[in-house]
Amino acid sequence: RIFVASRGYPFEVLVKLDQWTKVRDAGGEVAWVENKSLGDRRNAVVSVPVADIRALPDAGSAIVFEAYKQVLLELVEPPANGWVKVRHRDGQEGFARIAHLWGV
Repeated sequence: RIFVASRGYPFEVLVKLDQWTKVRDAGGEVAWVENKSLGDRRNAVVSVPVADIRALPDAGSAIVFEAYKQVLLELVEPPANGWVKVRHRDGQEGFARIAHLWGV
């Protein structure tokens, strides 16, 4: 084992085989992971000091909450027009700029 990732940690999939997937983490490290260890839920991590999560996919929309760097967010809907709908583990939902996340 090279490292152990916490549950929900996002990876970029590089190669997927029958039983193994080659992935890259946010730090650029590359490793192989058994497919049975990967989940179906898509997550991303905040890559800027503070990301404003808004009610609508618009910079002028009300801020629902702020997510700080390294906070894990679940991707609720596919990205569109530079935004993606996300959910915090506490249940709050809103739209984040794709540029403020790693793993989208």
